[in-house]
Amino acid sequence: MKYILMMSTPHDGYAQYLRWPKELLQANVAFMQRFARKLRDAGELVGTEGLASPQEAKKVRAGKDGRPITDGVFPESKEFLAGYWIVDVESPERAYEIAAEASGAPGQPVVSASGERVEHLWIEVRALIGSHKDVR
Repeated sequence: MKYILMMSTPHDGYAQYLRWPKELLQANVAFMQRFARKLRDAGELVGTEGLASPQEAKKVRAGKDGRPITDGVFPESKEFLAGYWIVDVESPERAYEIAAEASGAPGQPVVSASGERVEHLWIEVRALIGSHKDVR
């Protein structure tokens, strides 16, 4: 069964991330590389990508003539999608285990500039339609 695990970040999450100490940024990159390698070696990783800053995002739809109409950047949004993993696993519980591990990045506590511990990000887990035997 395939699942997409989506990591969202608060509105100012990209700016917060860029203010992390260099050592913590390096630890996060290393964590994500190890994590992807572990899933790939286990045969569970279908694909993964981190996404560019929301400042570069646009929503697009077709206009009456079929040409693209764009809208964005969206400063009113509370959260933005930061990246995702697509995994192929035996059960929803395994997808949840992988999501919890991803949420633990960078593998050590993150402390804000004001000295407060930053909570781990939530990971949304959703089944991919067509990858389940019980889909009708």
